[in-house]
Amino acid sequence: MVEDQTSQYYYGTGKRKRAIAKVRLYPNLSPDRVGLAGQVQVNGKPLEEAFPWPAWQSTVRQPMRVTDSMSRFTVVAKVQGGGVSAQAEAVRHGISRALAIYDETLKTTLRRYGLLTRDSRIKESKKYGLKRARRAPQYTKR
Repeated sequence: MVEDQTSQYYYGTGKRKRAIAKVRLYPNLSPDRVGLAGQVQVNGKPLEEAFPWPAWQSTVRQPMRVTDSMSRFTVVAKVQGGGVSAQAEAVRHGISRALAIYDETLKTTLRRYGLLTRDSRIKESKKYGLKRARRAPQYTKR
């Protein structure tokens, strides 16, 4: 938990491929934040604008849905790098980590759904003599 001049928040960093998400969870305890309950903001835009495809929105909301804390937090995330899908999964990872910091008892639920595990699959580097990581030049007999 980090103390701020305006309010307190819980922080989590999420990663997926080349995408890195810095996520802050603001608890909706004060009456002035009731209108913002359950809102997710990514790079200064609402979730629907940042991730227009419903599957990406569902990915981002998964940790909140699993822990039944959808209306208890306002999420503010900053994401950079990677593609749109990787960014959505990085935000999901960041939210999961922040929820685990907020309440240790949620850790088992998040772990059961595989939301705290960092997906370590990244692009394989290109090898010399090949066109890509494993693709060899086409063989010609004559």
